[in-house]
Amino acid sequence: MMKKLNNQIMLITYADSMGKNLKELHTVLNRYYYNAIGGVHILPFFPSSADRGFAPVTYEKVDEAFGTFDDVEALGEDYYLMFDFMVNHISAHSEYFQDFLQHKDESPYRDFFIRYSSFWENGEPTPEQLDLIYKRKPRAPYIEAEFADGTTEKIWCTFCEEQIDLDVEKPAVKEFIRRTLKSMCRHGAAVIRLDAFAYAIKKKDTNCFFVEPEIWDLLHEIEGIVQEEQAEILPEIHEHYTIPMKIADKGFWIYDFALPVLTLHALFNHTGVYLKKWLEQCPMKQFTTLDTHDGIGIVDVKDLLPDAEIETVKEQMYQQGANVKKIYSSEAYNNLDIYQVNTTYYSALGNRDDAYLLARAIQFFAPGIPQVYYVGMLAGSNDIALMERTRNGRDINRHYYTSEEVAKEQERSVVQDLKRLMELRNTYPAFGLDGAIAVTAEGDQLTITRTCGGAQLTLHADLTNYRFTID
Repeated sequence: MMKKLNNQIMLITYADSMGKNLKELHTVLNRYYYNAIGGVHILPFFPSSADRGFAPVTYEKVDEAFGTFDDVEALGEDYYLMFDFMVNHISAHSEYFQDFLQHKDESPYRDFFIRYSSFWENGEPTPEQLDLIYKRKPRAPYIEAEFADGTTEKIWCTFCEEQIDLDVEKPAVKEFIRRTLKSMCRHGAAVIRLDAFAYAIKKKDTNCFFVEPEIWDLLHEIEGIVQEEQAEILPEIHEHYTIPMKIADKGFWIYDFALPVLTLHALFNHTGVYLKKWLEQCPMKQFTTLDTHDGIGIVDVKDLLPDAEIETVKEQMYQQGANVKKIYSSEAYNNLDIYQVNTTYYSALGNRDDAYLLARAIQFFAPGIPQVYYVGMLAGSNDIALMERTRNGRDINRHYYTSEEVAKEQERSVVQDLKRLMELRNTYPAFGLDGAIAVTAEGDQLTITRTCGGAQLTLHADLTNYRFTID
């Protein structure tokens, strides 16, 4: 029987990052982390043509390098699973786009994609319309598609040229979404993460980002499909905190992407005043993060910290972090996203065990279900060699651990101490999501108390010397 979502820590990992495939991952987790994690977010494990899985060619099979759906389902018997669904796009090498290029208007997939010729009144946006669009690259969001008949057309493309946007409002795409989500649930997904969903609705004379009310229609449609299978959805969005809060107000799970920078600020500047305010207002129905497969998001903390304090934290990461450099988050390392800093969380804190363990303790006491990225679970430092080899800034935080390396890392006291904290978070009843949180921040002293039913647990933390106790 495959597991459903529960209130235990979720590991985030690629299929080949703790051992070389899904079987090795399963063995490693059962051997070392069976009581420390309850769930696993397996980052995209489908055949893909770019972006380390986020340009799916098909959802109908597992990338052969990682294993099969049998391996996925076996993992789902021991841990609840989260899969990624790229609601906004599909690979340029998918059968859908390739058939469209071959047969154009005769293709059964001709409605899958957004053609400039039919979307814009004159086949092109006006300069004013183009300026409005929330863009992820410094030009209009399209590729010039070349058809087999020799013609060319502009097709909507928000991200890289291998990620072609889908027209989610067309019946053919709605059916594709339904079929794919149903299949994911049958293969063990307890939670489906909707990657880049805020970009999915395109509408003239808007910024084409989180377009209301249509975005709500899409979310409710998807929710209805997965609820039939007793699964949950998690919309992924990096933006001003008020947008996730709006989503939370409608009863959806959200990410807490503000916590990473607020925690760094507290530890660097020895004050919990801003962190306290956030912990008291964020919802219980959320997944918390300190680190993910991307960089540390800066845009998510806008207005939760004053602008000057945000700049201070960024500079402190570069000054106090271990091998955290501005160039690693620049165009030189294929990173055009100015809203992220590329580093492991452990290295952001200068590879200090005490500061790092306190950061995790704060995360585990925060409202919601904690997610721990695999590099973070092993207190990993920046992988400069991998990043220099690929020239991809985000690879600084994407080390490939062999099974033997994972075993070796278990000998480090920081890894063992973190594991004990994770086991406490998974088993103590005070962390119930229907419970309460109380926070005090006076000078450099921070206390967080979680209560649920008759259980209570308090974290006492010194934000200057990074010592903490739990009672």
